Amino acid sequence: MHKTASAGATTPHTSPELAADLLARIDGRSLIVGVVGMGYVGLPLAKTFAEQGFSVVGFDIDPAKIEALNAGRSYIKHIPAASVASLCASGRFRATADYDELRAVDAIIICVPTPLNAYREPDMSYIQVTSEAIQPRLRRGHIVSLESTTYPGTSAEFMRPILERGGLASGRDFFLVFSPEREDPGNPVFNTASIPKVVGGDGAEALEIGCRLYGAVVPKTVAVSSLAAAEAVKLTENIFRSVNIALVNELKLVYGRMGIDVWEVIDAAKTKPFGFMPFYPGPGLGGHCIPIDPFYLTWKAREYGLSTRFIELAGEINTSMPLVVVQATADALNMRLAKSLNGARILLLGMAYKKNVDDIRESPAFELIELLEARGATVEFYDPHVPAIPPSREHAALAGRKGVAWDLEAFTSYDAALICTDHDGVDYAGLVTASKLVIDTRNATRDCTVGREKIVKA
Repeated sequence: MHKTASAGATTPHTSPELAADLLARIDGRSLIVGVVGMGYVGLPLAKTFAEQGFSVVGFDIDPAKIEALNAGRSYIKHIPAASVASLCASGRFRATADYDELRAVDAIIICVPTPLNAYREPDMSYIQVTSEAIQPRLRRGHIVSLESTTYPGTSAEFMRPILERGGLASGRDFFLVFSPEREDPGNPVFNTASIPKVVGGDGAEALEIGCRLYGAVVPKTVAVSSLAAAEAVKLTENIFRSVNIALVNELKLVYGRMGIDVWEVIDAAKTKPFGFMPFYPGPGLGGHCIPIDPFYLTWKAREYGLSTRFIELAGEINTSMPLVVVQATADALNMRLAKSLNGARILLLGMAYKKNVDDIRESPAFELIELLEARGATVEFYDPHVPAIPPSREHAALAGRKGVAWDLEAFTSYDAALICTDHDGVDYAGLVTASKLVIDTRNATRDCTVGREKIVKA
């Protein structure tokens, strides 16, 4: 077994002709790209490569996604169906569930989930199953790039041994790369094609090939010394956000007791042109990265006899926020309306984990609904981007629940409106006017001038 590149090991020598051929085919756009996983990361990446002139095959085990893509339909809100239809019509993109077609592509880019299990340990099953599917179809000259966020050492220690079972060697017969995804669904400023890509390779030739491949579709590539370093980059980016969000969540609690509005404090502090970066509190972490990724490093650090106290403390604070919001809701109902949470009707605003998207992965809205209903409340939701709750492993009982229509007159019948996600385009002033009580976890009502006595920030 190889040692990791960061340990100073060298990879087997490959023929210069093999690497040179791949580089030439990348430059000439004749290289065929396969993207495994047509979700929020894989589909935008496949779209970006196809738009830059590459032939792309999208792989997924979900037949509904394959059918939709080949029919020119999109199931992700911020990816227009017209762009998918255009790529299909151009002949540069198609989708399949047949993994035997991996043999025909030249680059295999893996964009599969990396969740946590019930014990907050890495669930490597998606990477393992995908690697085992690639291995018997791996051929000489393949590029294999992992984009899924994971712990340092995954590519070299976990994935490479699986890929090499058939006798092909990384650095001699195929080229192993890690380039962490940096997707931010719904971001109006940055998308896959405009965000620099960090690239690590299993050896100098893999690094050069990886940089040339991604450099063909993004404005800049950032080469790092090893696969493990590239894996650590993504964790560092998300741990930075997790820790800072935990800090402002804690400040929200402290300042709230003092009668100080934390959002006002942050807005004033961010006028300092140096030494401060604004982060904002909320009802809990959501999305596919920040609630999960820090615990990958926590788990890996134990192998080295280290505890990640700062990361774990941030995790404790952030995961406690839904409980804080529910208690604030109960207290507000009791103090303002002389009503118990048990038996109360709650309208929850926003199922998506962040504003202006339809992405519900790890959304704190799920836990808020479950906690409120466990205390006897009846909860309904409104979300302009999520008309119904899709199936999920963690919250199967909520699958299929449909949102209510926007109806200010009907909203007067609820005991409280709880703003979980601050989507743009929502009439928050009308909501405040119609509601008996508004629990605002996002400062969405900042501009409401009428009915402020109804608003409780939590």
